[in-house]
Amino acid sequence: MKVKHWVIACGYRAAWSLIGAMPERTAYRLFDRIADRLWKVRAAPVLRLEANLLRVLGKDTTPEALAAMSRKGMRSALRYYCEAFRLNGWDRSRIVDSVDIADEDRARLADAIRSERGAVLALGHTGNYDHAGAWLIATHAIEFTTVAENLKPEAVAERFWDYRRKLGMEVLPHDGGPSVVGTLARRLRAGRTVCLVADRDLSASGVPVDFFGETTRIAAGPAALAVLTGCGLYPVSLWYSGPGRMGIRVHPEIPVPPGGTRQEKIAGMTQALADAYAEGIAAHPEDWHMLQPYFLADRPPSLTSP
Repeated sequence: MKVKHWVIACGYRAAWSLIGAMPERTAYRLFDRIADRLWKVRAAPVLRLEANLLRVLGKDTTPEALAAMSRKGMRSALRYYCEAFRLNGWDRSRIVDSVDIADEDRARLADAIRSERGAVLALGHTGNYDHAGAWLIATHAIEFTTVAENLKPEAVAERFWDYRRKLGMEVLPHDGGPSVVGTLARRLRAGRTVCLVADRDLSASGVPVDFFGETTRIAAGPAALAVLTGCGLYPVSLWYSGPGRMGIRVHPEIPVPPGGTRQEKIAGMTQALADAYAEGIAAHPEDWHMLQPYFLADRPPSLTSP
């Protein structure tokens, strides 16, 4: 292992031990301070976040308003990590009681996961999707399957996979290969639930979509699985609704179009998924944790070609 990777892995290992043992208010305050420091020195993630938020808020947004929103955004993004280091220590009652969800969305979710067709819940980088997953497992007594990004170094990726498995998830590493797709398809055909964080293209095979008036690419997987298996496809929006609390919205199902080629169906459903993501982000822009170049106009030419 490279020295840099060894240091990073040791840092994460220490954080899981130390942050988890801290008093809760102290831990949240520490991560707020880290976020504020990054924001104050105009670190690269802050600049990338502001470039993305400017599309959400509008090009006529004042620098002061954009800066205020990016500060909230950095605090929200660092809150995710604070909770990642602590969530395995939350008991079931706390997890169950920590989510705000409308009755209509609660009923839609229950119908989706009870369906014999199987269901894909498609989330974005908003709020805390691990918290949402733990709540889903605690309230519906199910194990769902998800796909996790291959982080570097490998030891960090393994630690995050283990953290999610302890929450009750079946975690498949993202390798871009057909074996992952095949496993997901089998789970769905068995009537099970799959949760995918799908607002980024990690495979270079994403679908171009219009997003806040510009073009980006998002993962084709959720729509492709729905076309392949006939499962239900449900976009999900997450946001922080208060200290230690999270809001969940389950959008209406995106149906498979009756006509068109397979690729046309996937493209149309993926645009509908992007529209649902955009609706959720517009309502809670401070909780969109997109700290990477996201729109094609911001990416190097080598990353914009299919």
